[in-house]
Amino acid sequence: MHDLLHPKTWKPAIGYANGIKATGTTLYLGGQIGWNGQQEFETDDFVGQVEQALRNIVAILEEGGAGPEHLVRLTWYVTDKREYLDRLKDVGQAYRTVLGRHFPAMTMVQVAALVEDRAKVEIEATAVLP
Repeated sequence: MHDLLHPKTWKPAIGYANGIKATGTTLYLGGQIGWNGQQEFETDDFVGQVEQALRNIVAILEEGGAGPEHLVRLTWYVTDKREYLDRLKDVGQAYRTVLGRHFPAMTMVQVAALVEDRAKVEIEATAVLP
């Protein structure tokens, strides 16, 4: 069971939640980047890497008996916030294609680099199974 936490006097959160209250078994997923299960990059396109990282998250969730609806938190690390902001519409479409219209609590930070040189994004996830 997940409850969204959003103060009534705040503007609506669009595409994310400010907080979530959840009860159940917690799954902690390590950061996922835009390579496939064989650790091969199929694209250097930012949105393509976002979509692959999200698909990797879904695969790990399924391994744990969960789905996107069980996500309670995503932490995004991007190497270029301008690229993210300039492609926000495409990022949103990729997000909805993979995760649907479930928007957990999210944080995004720009980092100088990721361990894998070709990686443009890394996303950590937390999910709770009721």
